[in-house]
Amino acid sequence: MTGGGVPAVRGGGGLHRLYSVVVFVILASLDNVAIGLVPPLYRPVADALRVGESVVGLVTAVSFLVSAVAAVAWAYVGDRANRKPLLMAGTLIWAAGTAGSGLARDYLVFFAAEVLAAIGLGAVGSVGFSVVTDLISPRRRGLVMSFWGLSQGVGTLAGTLVGGLLGATDWRRPFLLLSAVGLAATVAYLFTYDIRRGASEPELAGALAAGGDYDYRISRADLPGIVGRRTNLWLILQGLPAQAAFGSLVWLPVLFQERAEAQGISSATAIVVGSVFATLFQLGGVLSIVGGLVGDALQRRTPRGRALVAAVGILAAVPFYLVLFFVPIRIDVPDGAGTGTVVGAVLRSVLTEPSVGLSLLTALLALALTSANSPNWFALIADVNPPEHRGTVYSLGNLVNGVGRAAGNGLVGAVFQGLRGAFPPPLNFAVGLAAFQLFFVPTGVMYWLAARSSPRDIAAVRDLLGERAGEVRRPA
Repeated sequence: MTGGGVPAVRGGGGLHRLYSVVVFVILASLDNVAIGLVPPLYRPVADALRVGESVVGLVTAVSFLVSAVAAVAWAYVGDRANRKPLLMAGTLIWAAGTAGSGLARDYLVFFAAEVLAAIGLGAVGSVGFSVVTDLISPRRRGLVMSFWGLSQGVGTLAGTLVGGLLGATDWRRPFLLLSAVGLAATVAYLFTYDIRRGASEPELAGALAAGGDYDYRISRADLPGIVGRRTNLWLILQGLPAQAAFGSLVWLPVLFQERAEAQGISSATAIVVGSVFATLFQLGGVLSIVGGLVGDALQRRTPRGRALVAAVGILAAVPFYLVLFFVPIRIDVPDGAGTGTVVGAVLRSVLTEPSVGLSLLTALLALALTSANSPNWFALIADVNPPEHRGTVYSLGNLVNGVGRAAGNGLVGAVFQGLRGAFPPPLNFAVGLAAFQLFFVPTGVMYWLAARSSPRDIAAVRDLLGERAGEVRRPA
């Protein structure tokens, strides 16, 4: 048994390691399904709980922040202790909270349930990241981390789609379904590979293969050095402006709902239309795999590679986002028809309606470029930190990300309302979203600064692990 009372499953064969990676990637997507579930349902939830739509939007903003704060505590404990029981506990907590959201009959219960779910979600990303970095060699970190990041993007899309489609007539159903999936995920954890800390590091390979055990663990004395490492500083701070921009994008379904309603489509059908359009327009995130591959390739040529790829991608995406929000599209769907019919009409419009096709192409390019950020951010955290620090650094970055995302998600709603007087819907949504994408500019600058400091920090970690390889002890 492990220290947390969970059966140890060492294994470690190729299939077992593959199973473990797949489980962690899927679970990384599920926590983002939970995050993406609420925005398409702001209006029906607000109507059912008898509150304003912006008040329901505040729940999402608070959840981002709570999850990020909780992740720091989860990650610190995970960098000191057995990680599997922590991941199982976190999954059970967010599943319970999600079920509570679906069963809530008033706003305060809904709010409390979403906060509970956010606490559990904090474990999945931060502790799971630490485990996955121990499964991946440095040469392939960008590629595998692109799947890790992609799973999160796919999860957000799936949440948007599931919320819009299953929740169009009954907003409670998606929450209850996701809760059941979370319970199944907990069972899947039981059979994952118990990866040893530091197992992916070339400098430690010989010592670990000989039966040694890398027993270094984080302590509070390490924290000033972690924050003082220059690349860590830029990787953590870039999330504040970046996530303000990304956080505003959860309102993308609402923009297309408003466009549909402005063309005379009823609210129920507009919810489906907005969810499908937002899902289609975010498919460019799949190209994060390319960003990861390019980052790996360039990193093998220069230790500045990953940061440069992220900087260029972020800055180049801004003009495409601005075009996406302002290109007018013609939405032609059978109002009041079944969900399948409406979805089919939206899909056909990509080929038959030039404005929709142009918007989709613009969105794919914008998302493809910004998605280069994700895998290279993950990989850089692993590159410039020893194994026992990675979960904590990830969680500190995620905390700043959460603050930025909460600000973007919360403030953009107020901006929409403030713009309503000068710009009638849906133009107020387009102007507000466009303004928030300008936050990507300081993000790109910070990645350029990280490109200057990362070679020194990577070399320092490699030297440290090389020294520790001679000190790795054999298990008693």
